[in-house]
Amino acid sequence: MAALLTTTDVVKDFQGHRALDKVSVSVPEGSIYGLLGPNGAGKTTLIRIINQITAPDSGTISFRGKSLKRDDIYRIGYLPEERGLYKKMKVGEQALYLAQLKGLSNAEARKRLKYWFDKFEIGPWWNKKVEELSKGMQQKVQFITTVLHEPELLIFDEPFSGFDPINVNLLKKEILELKEKGATIIFSTHNMASVEELCDHITLINNARTIMEGQVSKIREQYKKDIISVGFEGDNSALTNGLNKRFQIIDLHENGMGKEARIKLPAGAGTNELIRELLPLVEIKSYHEIIPGMNDIFIQAVESSSTQKKQDHE
Repeated sequence: MAALLTTTDVVKDFQGHRALDKVSVSVPEGSIYGLLGPNGAGKTTLIRIINQITAPDSGTISFRGKSLKRDDIYRIGYLPEERGLYKKMKVGEQALYLAQLKGLSNAEARKRLKYWFDKFEIGPWWNKKVEELSKGMQQKVQFITTVLHEPELLIFDEPFSGFDPINVNLLKKEILELKEKGATIIFSTHNMASVEELCDHITLINNARTIMEGQVSKIREQYKKDIISVGFEGDNSALTNGLNKRFQIIDLHENGMGKEARIKLPAGAGTNELIRELLPLVEIKSYHEIIPGMNDIFIQAVESSSTQKKQDHE
């Protein structure tokens, strides 16, 4: 899949602090791309560079294979983590103003805003001042103004912050629909469950450097530890005493669904071999391989990277 946006060896310093150290990303067209990292890692700096709010000290940024230029900003929609609506302006007046800044005519902006305000059920708030809206309502308005001009690239920085679960699901649905309509999306969040649900690819930045990148499914496969969860009926002792010692029982507990054992496969062994070992011992109700979640992978990768940096400086 061709890349819509690429950054190559981007470096950015602020008063002696290196915010980005040769960071390269390649965002496939039509994908949802997770830009991840702990606070202070450099994510927002990279986003601001892509949006031409600031410039890199070195490195290049390309949009559709050509060097990013000023007019490309009209092809990008950016929802920052820190919201920026004018509190004293009326909602409709401000939405029209922001839409026209992105190149829409007054008539086209009104037409599109009516569609989105009806869709998000906020039409009655058109003549209200922004300060009269709840935080969630304000974020809906800013989401609308971000996507209104139908940009090719959308950048969402913590888009679910402050939303209740119902509105989080609403926004997730809209983001997936935007992808289906052809938009490419950069998605920055600390919510790893949302990453698993929405993202096709990710880049993980820590201490200004890229420490992980690739398809979410392949990264999760890479970090798996050959652990099988087995639901069963029978005596625990039959399992612990009878199972070949090559198979390590790392957890044995009972939950609302019954008994569960987590068993690590030895090198070279497969699930079928484990099942053959278990059949004479207990009644197997279910089994599946445990694939680590992005939250565990995030923590492991960041801690490993931070430890390595500390060792490099000793």
